[in-house]
Amino acid sequence: MLKISLARLRRDLTALARFGSNPGGGVSRPAWSPAHEEARAWLLAQMKEAGLETSVDPAGNTFGRLGDGAPLVLTGSHIDSVPDGGTLDGALGVLAALECLRTIREAGLPVKRPLAVVAWSDEEGRYGSLFGSRAFTGKLDAAKIPEMRASDGERLVDAMARAGFNARETPRAPADPGSVAAYVELHIEQGPHLEAKGIPIGVVEGIVGIRRNRIVFQGEPDHAGTTPMARRKDAFLAAAEYALTAREHVVRRGSGRSVTNFGVVEVKPGVTNIVPSRAALLQEMRELDGKILGRLDRECASLAKRIARRRGIRVAIERISRNEPARMAPEVQRTIEAAAATLKLRTLRMPSGAGHDAQNLATITKAGMIFIPSRGGRSHRPDESSDRRAIERGANVLLHTLLKLAS
Repeated sequence: MLKISLARLRRDLTALARFGSNPGGGVSRPAWSPAHEEARAWLLAQMKEAGLETSVDPAGNTFGRLGDGAPLVLTGSHIDSVPDGGTLDGALGVLAALECLRTIREAGLPVKRPLAVVAWSDEEGRYGSLFGSRAFTGKLDAAKIPEMRASDGERLVDAMARAGFNARETPRAPADPGSVAAYVELHIEQGPHLEAKGIPIGVVEGIVGIRRNRIVFQGEPDHAGTTPMARRKDAFLAAAEYALTAREHVVRRGSGRSVTNFGVVEVKPGVTNIVPSRAALLQEMRELDGKILGRLDRECASLAKRIARRRGIRVAIERISRNEPARMAPEVQRTIEAAAATLKLRTLRMPSGAGHDAQNLATITKAGMIFIPSRGGRSHRPDESSDRRAIERGANVLLHTLLKLAS
């Protein structure tokens, strides 16, 4: 039975991890950074060495193609990272895909459809979440490109220009209709479920939808020593009450898999002797069922308004982003399961709680995802890891999935 070379795949993972490596472990390789562009150049060299036809589109998506014609079967992930991230998130999907195409080419196996590996740009969203795959699938709003910035204020147009790209040309990146027959992405789970159940392969049923809102409570600044407690209009206390109450509401009224998080809190004026007059929270909610997600979004907005009204202050809710849930194609799920069965590996159908480029690809083609266990469920941190056997199993399931989809 045809199998990938684990030794070669591990060498590639080690080599890629050098770009943006941190002294304490892990990597910091944000999109368009010098480390990312060095990694792209290295990847293109590996693709060419493997006998693939390479290209980079205006959005910075990097392709290596095996075979001619259309439609093609596409596979890959991303090589950018979060700050102080791990070495497998995204990188595994790209390099395992490259190893699969190498293996197929070396074996001389005939396939009816061409195959291609892709590294999507800025999946992690330094300038715009899932930027590359949004451009490829025609979902990028060209009018917003000049306004897109990183959290440190750097503009996307400047970052891309530094890397040799023209951000204003990204609207030319969308794929031709019907040019992609299927898309499959191998990824670490980034959660604890597969490891806890002792199951080697996850078959993703769908990717959660995400709502991000900024909730701003506006009270009144007063002297913190002379204003009686009962007379204060403290914006921070309203925000704190909302965060705790909204969390309990999502747990109680959600699906059991619904989650919410408050990752950014800003309090002003930010000194000890003035009652906080303004408190802003950046809230995120995730859920696979779009109706439940929409309901929770509305209910939390009502909750914020009730808390503000009771405390005699104002609240404004700004919709930051809305990503709808994406269902993976049943046909691709069955193909992944058949590939795993060929290798005598058990599978578990499961949702993805993290966003992935596959959710954009699902809008233009049949898409699927393969998960492998993450040690301790850890990800987006330097000690992110998966067992070498898990990596080998996942890559071989990807290999046989691609062979079935391309036959």
